[in-house]
Amino acid sequence: MIDHLKQYALLIRLDRPIGILLLLWPTLWALWIAAEGLPDPLVLFVFISGVVLMRSAGCAINDYADRDIDPHVERTRNRPVAAGRISPREALAVFVLLSLSAFALVLLMNKLTIMMAFVGAALAASYPFMKRFHYLPQVHLGAAFGWSVPMAYAAQINATPPVAWLLFIATVLWATAYDTMYAMADREDDLKIGVKSTAILFGDADRIIIGMIQGLLLVDLLLVGRRAELGLYYYLGLIIAAGFAVYQQWLIKDRDPGRCFRAFLNNNYFGMAVFGGLLLHYVMN
Repeated sequence: MIDHLKQYALLIRLDRPIGILLLLWPTLWALWIAAEGLPDPLVLFVFISGVVLMRSAGCAINDYADRDIDPHVERTRNRPVAAGRISPREALAVFVLLSLSAFALVLLMNKLTIMMAFVGAALAASYPFMKRFHYLPQVHLGAAFGWSVPMAYAAQINATPPVAWLLFIATVLWATAYDTMYAMADREDDLKIGVKSTAILFGDADRIIIGMIQGLLLVDLLLVGRRAELGLYYYLGLIIAAGFAVYQQWLIKDRDPGRCFRAFLNNNYFGMAVFGGLLLHYVMN
């Protein structure tokens, strides 16, 4: 029984919290700006809990969708479903249970947030299947992760103003950049299997295009700062975040799979730097 519970924990990647953090940072950006530094405690609780639940649900549906792919990829062949320690039906049941738990939390919010949750659920459920149909699953992931931004605004102020959509675009850009780094680590296996990714689409231009996306992301975040009338501390956070983006470019320069994965992980500090600047702005003003 204990071993089976451990396999469920591995299924939803509780041992690898990076996905929770990458989903959490833009959610916190949105909540802090929407609430001008003082988010409603219930809204904050619901969204932090929702991030954990939906990222975990996403991992379960991802492993269900990739049950015939993961055994052929070095990095994923030992996952519980791929290795046969959890059945596909169990993974699907975990996804449904976690998604329903997240939706139960959303029911504590206003009508606009509840309506938007259906779009978020559709994005999360469909993302794992996109690599079979087009070369932009990373963009789809960005939309799934980014949907927490307008939802956070809806929950906090019952509206989705233009700055919310600027932050949504920023999250899509950011996820596309970091998930392309992640896909670079799997590119050779993906080519053999026949699944698609931006890393394959971009080919030898991958580093340049990732750099362009990172540049657009920083410009977008500058526009967010201007629109939300943020101050010096926020812009200092962006400068630090830009430094992490440069470091990630250095890590991926030789396209070594291990270093590409390290670049992906380093994005946690990018998100933290932006939030740190936001936090200081509202604390010090």
